[in-house]
Amino acid sequence: MNCLAIDDEPLALNIIKDFCSKLDYIHLVDCFTNAIDALGILDKESIELIFLDIQMPNINGLEFIKTMANPPMIIFTTAFSEHALEAYDLNVLDYLVKPIPFDRFLKSVNKAHSLQLLQRSHREKSSVQEFMMVKANHATIKVSFNDIMYIEGLKDYVKIFILNQMILTKSTMKNIEKKLPKQHFIRIHKSYIINLSNIEIIEHNHIIYGGERLPIGNSYRRAFNEMIEQYQL
Repeated sequence: MNCLAIDDEPLALNIIKDFCSKLDYIHLVDCFTNAIDALGILDKESIELIFLDIQMPNINGLEFIKTMANPPMIIFTTAFSEHALEAYDLNVLDYLVKPIPFDRFLKSVNKAHSLQLLQRSHREKSSVQEFMMVKANHATIKVSFNDIMYIEGLKDYVKIFILNQMILTKSTMKNIEKKLPKQHFIRIHKSYIINLSNIEIIEHNHIIYGGERLPIGNSYRRAFNEMIEQYQL
């Protein structure tokens, strides 16, 4: 987590440096004795957290936050407790009153780290494609990955089995395999790709979907077994 420290007291900056050095998930990019000097690095670096004093020359911490259209997480580090209410109105993550003990600093930073991980997880989930567009019968059909049971290859065509429906489209198994999320789909045979999420029964060398028995090819069995082991009790 990339951080900045802004405080007009060198001693306070040294304490934050020392505290940050004890935590391997914190990278203190730079320290500044006034907020104006920090503006340049905010344009160049991806900063996720700022330790910010309030009472500073030129522009105070509260005013500094208001200048940013999309501020990172802010933890105030100040000797004055009377600004706490205004700080929380600005969605500040935490408010630390000097002298700051390490355990209180750690609690605040852990809160920021947890929020960072949660935000990152949400971004990753939102960036994952959950469907593909399939051309069939002179139309383009939106197919959700979750709805696919299995896919069967037929030379230059593939059959996509979705619940009680089958879609026939011109493609190859190699091309369609590239579009499928690897964490849920695996090829079990030169002619079959299955959705692990919708498997009903694994019986000897076959996968069973309703009344359909799909063979597991010899050259695909090891990779399939290794993936299935991740889900077994």
